[in-house]
Amino acid sequence: MIIGVDLRPINTGEKSGVEEYIVNLLPHLFLIDRKNQYKLFINSFSLPKFNFKKLEKFKNIRLYFFSYPNKVLNSAFTFFKFPSQDQMMGGADLFFSPNLIFTHLSKKCRQVITFHDLSFERYPEFFSLKRRLWHKFILPEEAAKQASGIIAVSHSTAADLQELYQVPPEKIKVIYSGVLGRFKPRSLEDPAVAAVRRKYHLPRHFILYLGTIEPRKNLEGLLLAFGNLKKRRKGDLKLVIAGRPGWLYKNVYKLASQSWVSRDIIFTGFITDQDKPYLYNLADVFVYPSFYEGFGFPPLEAMASGAPIISSHISSLPEVVGHAGILIDPYNINEIKAAMEQTLDNQDLKQALIEKGKRQAKNFNWPTTARQTLDFFEAIMHS
Repeated sequence: MIIGVDLRPINTGEKSGVEEYIVNLLPHLFLIDRKNQYKLFINSFSLPKFNFKKLEKFKNIRLYFFSYPNKVLNSAFTFFKFPSQDQMMGGADLFFSPNLIFTHLSKKCRQVITFHDLSFERYPEFFSLKRRLWHKFILPEEAAKQASGIIAVSHSTAADLQELYQVPPEKIKVIYSGVLGRFKPRSLEDPAVAAVRRKYHLPRHFILYLGTIEPRKNLEGLLLAFGNLKKRRKGDLKLVIAGRPGWLYKNVYKLASQSWVSRDIIFTGFITDQDKPYLYNLADVFVYPSFYEGFGFPPLEAMASGAPIISSHISSLPEVVGHAGILIDPYNINEIKAAMEQTLDNQDLKQALIEKGKRQAKNFNWPTTARQTLDFFEAIMHS
């Protein structure tokens, strides 16, 4: 079987859950699959933002580079139904789109699409006008119905596909993502851990959020809850908000600067992949009060790293966290505050959450994700 793979989603220059999924799934997939051949579709009018050459070490793949302006190529796929991506690479039996993107394939080529979430349908107010128009023009419902098979990264996303797009459940395969082995508990005396503390000027005790700074993540709720927590708590506890600014991030910075505990709020900016595992180890507790997630890498990484977890009880997050964390209503500020207070004050509870989290994280690994993905490809071809 010849499998085409669209690598355009990892050439945006943005670090996201989608990129995390692609850059970890594909190498594991290429390693376990010794039978099929892979053709990787890459298009970049300017210099690529991702180092695709490092994929050439796998013997069963071939890179196909194109240099069309993306707007021209997307328009050709959408309005002219030409060219076909599989034919541009000399043909393929199945084409894998690891994220929703403009695509056109020949009739004989089957397609599997990974849907990471339908947040743009559930919460359009969390997206800029540009992103809302992009999702409108890409015709996601039509793409879901035309695909031969769909991978959903959670049962929550699968349920959304069935409810909002009426996709038959037998067409959807839920395959969880994994977590890398470098996310593990480490001693605070580890020189690498200490180096990350110095690099980002981190205090001894802090509550951590890690992710994009945008409205969907409910950081305004977290800031208010932290302010209420500090009213009843003495000491040097800080709130560390780590991650790059996203859409409408200025509202979060404004609220933080106006807070009476503004001196106790630290924004680190972007965290490198190399530093993430050590950052989780430094946190007293990790809080992820998001309004909606298709999967949720940060809570999984934090659990694997030995941090106690507080997370929203909605969308996919209960699937990832399970019974290993405290699940809260993200709309209830007092509930977020109470969960943080309880975790910080009750050492027995904190240790129990840490141990449960480490066990829960072991249920998610990339070799299993790759094996289930390959099995789904083969099932689609034999259906």
